[in-house]
Amino acid sequence: LLLDILGVLALGDPGPLEDVVIDRYYIPKICLREAQMGDFIRYHYNGTFKDGKKFDSSYDRGATVAGVVGVGRLITGMDRGLQGMCVNERRHLIVPPHLGYGSIGVAGLIPPDATLYFDVVMLDIWNKNDKLQVTTLSKPERCNRTVENSDFVQYHYNGTLLDGTPFDSSYSKGSTYDTYVGTGWLIKGMDQGLLGMCAGEKRSIIIPPFLAYGEKGYGTVIPPQASLVFSVLLVDFHNPKDGVFLEHLEVPESCKRRAVTGDFVRYHYNGTLMDGTLFDSSYSRNQTYNTYIGKGYIIPGMDQGLQGVCVGEQRRVVVPPHLGYGENGAGDKIPGSAVLIFDVHIIDFHNPADPVEIETVFRPEGCNVTTRNRDFVRYHYNCSLLDGTRLFSSHDYEKPQEVTLGANKVIEGLNSGLLDMCVGEKRVLIIPPHLGHGESGARGVPGSAVLRFEVELISMEEGVPEGYLFIWHGDPPANLYEQMDLNKDGEIPADEFSTFIKTQVAEGKGRLMPSSDPEKVITDMFQNQDRNQDGKITPEELKLKSDEDQEKIHEEL
Repeated sequence: LLLDILGVLALGDPGPLEDVVIDRYYIPKICLREAQMGDFIRYHYNGTFKDGKKFDSSYDRGATVAGVVGVGRLITGMDRGLQGMCVNERRHLIVPPHLGYGSIGVAGLIPPDATLYFDVVMLDIWNKNDKLQVTTLSKPERCNRTVENSDFVQYHYNGTLLDGTPFDSSYSKGSTYDTYVGTGWLIKGMDQGLLGMCAGEKRSIIIPPFLAYGEKGYGTVIPPQASLVFSVLLVDFHNPKDGVFLEHLEVPESCKRRAVTGDFVRYHYNGTLMDGTLFDSSYSRNQTYNTYIGKGYIIPGMDQGLQGVCVGEQRRVVVPPHLGYGENGAGDKIPGSAVLIFDVHIIDFHNPADPVEIETVFRPEGCNVTTRNRDFVRYHYNCSLLDGTRLFSSHDYEKPQEVTLGANKVIEGLNSGLLDMCVGEKRVLIIPPHLGHGESGARGVPGSAVLRFEVELISMEEGVPEGYLFIWHGDPPANLYEQMDLNKDGEIPADEFSTFIKTQVAEGKGRLMPSSDPEKVITDMFQNQDRNQDGKITPEELKLKSDEDQEKIHEEL
């Protein structure tokens, strides 16, 4: 093929005063640099005579040729023919005898007055005055910190020679290259080229040989005096001295209390690596993560990072590996020595010693009568989580909620919050889970949830002591049975009993246990007295609750 080309060009032997003939038969589209006098170059070549007979070849020796161009260390024809070449450019050079080995030749190899034909490909060009070439290919919008000396970095790379020949790649190994920067563990050029990078940044780093492997090269893949090109993606970095880094993304205007050691916190989170890879999310499980902080139940970085949070706050917690999962990582999603980024949203928190928090929003003037245990109350309420999630409301029904206080009919915290209220009073109650629905929660209420109630007392009726359905305002009649036996027939059926009790209530002599169904209360009273359940009360069966209690005490004694 070489002979055919030369034949087409009709080039004969140059005369003794001919200059070198250059045929640039392949020029790369991109030529960032041309070889100049004094540059160090590296190239391959085949050398032949006119008849095609080969007299030398760098390919046959399995090693490129390296040297300085234009300073007389090569035959003059090569010195001239190599100048102006680009990396990956290919040339045919015809070197006349007087620019080659002249009338002497090379004994046993090149005869006198021989015209020499070279097929050359340029592989590398550099100069002792060259500097590291760093080009940023892409950079994330957010970059809170950049690489500094002594940082531990994790990065992917593709490494090639200047002509594009690959020599190594972290991608082919399936793992990042992990090392310290600026401590001599890397070649100088890479130590310098990684400085100032952001996590997620991509760079092209071109390293001249004297900042790489120099005259010795490296094994069989990097020849001596080779410039190296690294395409680098920085995945992760940290410093062993790093603490937890906090970024307050959103803090509520009103923050009455901040979480401290020993508090139980419920929060949602997304956990990512520094390159944005999601490794875990509470949102995907549709369930908050619930834990005590400062007690060692979670990684140290999160124990520290959740200190001082407010309810409703959104916070970013950046955890270095020595405060996370260390060199070993966790499972198949968190690699060793990984920096972890948690974007957290605090739903609520409490302390196991917390009481009910009561805020009086409105209290009527001249309020002298307040609620006590055993009182029957009617109230309206709205119930929500601390993040504003609506749970229940009495306004969704036709009438207010009704309950006898102290009868274990509502959660303990709500019962406490309804005590000492006036009719018309409005309150906001914050109820910790141990006074609410506990760790298990209830239908519609998450486990360990702090509840917020807005309550308004609509009405109240004075109650009776526990265990009583009716109490006398004074002493009961001495001849109670005779007065209750309205028709004087010696027995008291249900209708007679009901009429008597209603009369006592109407005349203010006693009162029933407050209830939305007084008839049921009277029925229960009758059934309690009709001990043989025959539908009537006899003198032997009728007993006051106080007398029954005394009999029980006597039996126990």
